[in-house]
Amino acid sequence: MLTKNVVLGIALVLIIGTIWYFETGKIKPASNTRGEILASNLPGSASAVADASLRRAEKAKKYGPAREITPGGGFINGGPFRLKDFIGKKVILLDFWTYSCINCQRTTPYLNAWYAKYKDRGLVIVGVHTPEFDFEKVYDNVVKGTRDLGITYPVVQDNNYATWQTYENQYWPHEYLIDIDGYIVHDHIGEGGYDETERAIQAALKEREQVLGTEDNVSNDITNPADVIQLDSAKVQSPETYFGSARNEYLGNGAQGVTGVQQLLLPSPIQPNMLYLDGSWDFKDQYAKSQSSNAKMVFRYSAKNVYFVASASEPVKITVMEDGEVVSRDRGSDVSPDGTVVIQANRLYKLISGSDYGQHTLEIMVNSPGLQAYTLTFG
Repeated sequence: MLTKNVVLGIALVLIIGTIWYFETGKIKPASNTRGEILASNLPGSASAVADASLRRAEKAKKYGPAREITPGGGFINGGPFRLKDFIGKKVILLDFWTYSCINCQRTTPYLNAWYAKYKDRGLVIVGVHTPEFDFEKVYDNVVKGTRDLGITYPVVQDNNYATWQTYENQYWPHEYLIDIDGYIVHDHIGEGGYDETERAIQAALKEREQVLGTEDNVSNDITNPADVIQLDSAKVQSPETYFGSARNEYLGNGAQGVTGVQQLLLPSPIQPNMLYLDGSWDFKDQYAKSQSSNAKMVFRYSAKNVYFVASASEPVKITVMEDGEVVSRDRGSDVSPDGTVVIQANRLYKLISGSDYGQHTLEIMVNSPGLQAYTLTFG
């Protein structure tokens, strides 16, 4: 039989050992004490599952669920993926875009900056490349367009418009913000609204940290990229103008909506915001192709900048004129000092970069046949 002193000694050892075990973190008892996590609230517990179900039920009353992408082509900046691979783990910013769209190009600096700033904080940006023109369906063209814009986040081609239609989308660009639970908590159409979108991203990332129990590392600062093209849309008075017969309602001479070759002469005077062509032009659904070496186009526009989507199977040189003179001070980044541009690659060309908004007359002299003209866009 143990003596009283031995029993007391054993009890003392057990007490000391129990204290040491708790203090070294081997066991953390459930408690309501501030700073401790109740076992019932740990991830995977019945209480946590119930809280998550309640949270999702409340969101379902306000937001629509994300819909899965349906790839229509290749993946860029990584291998194949599904949105379901990210839901429950990441916050997703889904961006519908196409590489020759100037509105998309002006938005890209913000997307690139947000990805660099938040990709290690739980944000993934998914670019859904839905083409406007047939040349934008070509994988290599999209890869080059992505590289030229400095895009490093994942991009998936949507050549058959399946994802576009699933989201009932109508615009380039259009961003949908999907939270950790898979709900669309914010969306924005077109350019602008960047501060509001970034605030929504920050809020979604902070909720993610709370759900996952990770440390709060999300910045409250608003991003201001350095390479942004500033635009006052209220001062842009000229519409995007298509050359192809499917959408050439702004064609000021010749037959609108008609395919085939037309011999055109410039009228006098010309009207603002109408496209005038001179020479022989072969109209296809998406573009008009110059048939002679003395072809010309004229447009009296009201804006600051002019962009031209074009291509050619063989290099075609054009001369850009503004208000009757070869463009010099206001020449865009694709225009040489002599006012010429060599057109070949399927892309958007920057022709005029003005110092202020105003009304001007654009003239483009086509120095050889084979130019495929798609759109004039203004900014």
